[in-house]
Amino acid sequence: MASSRLERVEESATIKAASIANKLKEEGIDVISFTLGEPDFDTPKHICDAAADAMYRGETHYTPAAGIAELRSAIAQKLRTENELDAKASDILVTPGAKQAIFEIMMSVLDDGDEAILFDPAWVSYDPAIKFAGANTVWVPTDPEDGFTPIDMEEYITDRTKLIVVNSPGNPTGAVYDRQILQQIADLAIDNDILVLSDEIYEKIIYDREHLSIGSFEGMQERTITVNGFSKAYAMTGWRLGYVCAEPDILKGMLKIQSHSVSSATSFVQYGGVAALEGAQDPVNEMVGMFRARRDLLVDGLNSLGIKCQKPGGAFYAFADVSEYGDGDAIAEKLLTDAHVAVTPGSAFGESGRDFIRISYATSLDRIKEGLERIGSALA
Repeated sequence: MASSRLERVEESATIKAASIANKLKEEGIDVISFTLGEPDFDTPKHICDAAADAMYRGETHYTPAAGIAELRSAIAQKLRTENELDAKASDILVTPGAKQAIFEIMMSVLDDGDEAILFDPAWVSYDPAIKFAGANTVWVPTDPEDGFTPIDMEEYITDRTKLIVVNSPGNPTGAVYDRQILQQIADLAIDNDILVLSDEIYEKIIYDREHLSIGSFEGMQERTITVNGFSKAYAMTGWRLGYVCAEPDILKGMLKIQSHSVSSATSFVQYGGVAALEGAQDPVNEMVGMFRARRDLLVDGLNSLGIKCQKPGGAFYAFADVSEYGDGDAIAEKLLTDAHVAVTPGSAFGESGRDFIRISYATSLDRIKEGLERIGSALA
């Protein structure tokens, strides 16, 4: 009874791993879950207050499909000052989460038979979104010894290449691309007339590195689709609020999809977004400081166990090489069965991830310490 397009797409591996962990928890088993990419902090109070105030003053009705004017203006201002993008409010589309934005982009710019480039390993939902659009994913390998930088990108460009997906800081590796790498991508895009989707959802969760928006590079403004949102930086995962900055023709197509599907982001949630951007950023800085401490504890602990893991430059994931003990799928199953520690097998993110597991350190230091002890015991 299912449509044929669903045959091209597998279920989300991260959601599946989290669901298994939650089922065990419901059975009374103490599972330490390192699966979902969700900050464990509460949304800052001033953001909650702004959304609640909006709700109680009656901002509970339909909004323009592209988003309320106040939020689109605040986003454009943010992109101009922080990302050096020449953005106007009319260049912004507010979406119910960055994931919805990415889906709408794929459906808007890709045709049957087109090719979209992903750097392997890549976040689990890019490939399904490409396939839903009828296009094909081309996987470019990366070098785990060099910060998961892409290798020989130009060899994978064909006359069917329509889109390159850039995710920096990245999921699952935490890789942060420097100016040289981004310039190589930009040069390929310009020389071959290719669009770039720049997913910058983790831009504020970054350690000792500089976040650069490829859309600010010379010649890239008109061919870059910048995606961002509020889930990670402001601990607003359940609020479902994201946005896109793109050229008018691209936004027009996305808006057509949005107006016929989800209509718009939730009304009062958008006012929370305004408060997030225009209010104090101290809570973001505090969260990033805690993520840094967790990263250091986890990565140092993994390496002490003989599990090779580089310190990620951003996001809140460790992509750990478990090849000394087995492949990622087998180790993920073993850790869940023997240690009640839930991680995501690296194969979920691409073929090159088969020797890896992804560990989300969006949990407390105490749980990370206990998780490391359990992992050590299981692999001893």
